[in-house]
Amino acid sequence: MKKKVLFVATVDSHIELFHLPFLKMFKERGWEVHVATNSDKPIKYCDKKVKLPMKRSPFKFWSNLKAVRELKRIMQNEKYEIVHCHTPVGSVVARLAARKMRQTGMRVIYTAHGFHFYKGAPLHYWLMFYPVEWYLAKCTDTLITINSEDYERARRKFGKRCRDIQYVPGVGVDEKKFAKKMSVSEKRKLRESLGLEEDDKVLICIGRLDKNKNQGFLIRAMKELINKDGKYQLLLVGPDEYNGKYQKLASKLGVERNVHFLGFRRDIAELLQISDVVVSASKREGLPVNLIEAAFLGLPIVATDCRGNRDVCEKMGTGDVTVDRNDVEMFMNNVARIMNKADVGFFSFTHVERAMKEVYGV
Repeated sequence: MKKKVLFVATVDSHIELFHLPFLKMFKERGWEVHVATNSDKPIKYCDKKVKLPMKRSPFKFWSNLKAVRELKRIMQNEKYEIVHCHTPVGSVVARLAARKMRQTGMRVIYTAHGFHFYKGAPLHYWLMFYPVEWYLAKCTDTLITINSEDYERARRKFGKRCRDIQYVPGVGVDEKKFAKKMSVSEKRKLRESLGLEEDDKVLICIGRLDKNKNQGFLIRAMKELINKDGKYQLLLVGPDEYNGKYQKLASKLGVERNVHFLGFRRDIAELLQISDVVVSASKREGLPVNLIEAAFLGLPIVATDCRGNRDVCEKMGTGDVTVDRNDVEMFMNNVARIMNKADVGFFSFTHVERAMKEVYGV
């Protein structure tokens, strides 16, 4: 009989964006792979898809409680060897459902993709999220953190409740994705398609538009940059989850011709190659894949000094700058600085896969 592994996340996109290589890894080793989300959409490398009535909001109490009950029944029937859970609600549902099954040998692994309680976090974040993680640490066999701040906090706060706390640097970036270098003509053609001129100075920020990603800071900084040099252009890549507020801000400040809202894109590697500097104004991060991807291409980075951003910049050495998220002048002073290519091997998928094989024991 095949061994079984279950991956749990609230939404399909999390599995599809970050964990398909690990689903594939288990398949290649002869395991039966199951995935549980709030959808019945098929997922690659998945033998069985489980739909649960999970909601992304932790305040949808009754729906999420029903998901716990359904997943508990499924775990009893399937008898998984490993359950690996992700996302805030998905991880709570999975660990609550697995409490008794752990006594039969089922191993529960939880990856925290950035605790909501962090240095400088609002008090209500600590009041809401810390007690939950403290309690559930006792229902976790292996707790994986993806940045050094979370790792040190988990060791201090949860070390007596969870027997195994690991630091794995994110989900890994596939080096092959950046192996193909664009020709000069290909770069010129892509720039032209976006309305960029050959001598434009292009900044790029990759991530959903929302309050935490703080793209408003970048838009305000663009106004100051343009006043000094009108050739600056900013590419904002990612779906809009902020109801058009940043587009309105760009229009209000008169920089709409220099700020390009590109939405969701699949050509990230190409967009990075036509850019000069990668920027991030995030208030908090788990471990920012966008900055690591920039490093693979040797691009300079200017990022706010927050958890996650700090991990990448410190690991990559003095070539990268972290700035106060309220200091537009500091941002402007650093944005065009030429930086050396970083040592990015630590964040590669090869390195992360090796670490996760040790965690899984496969």
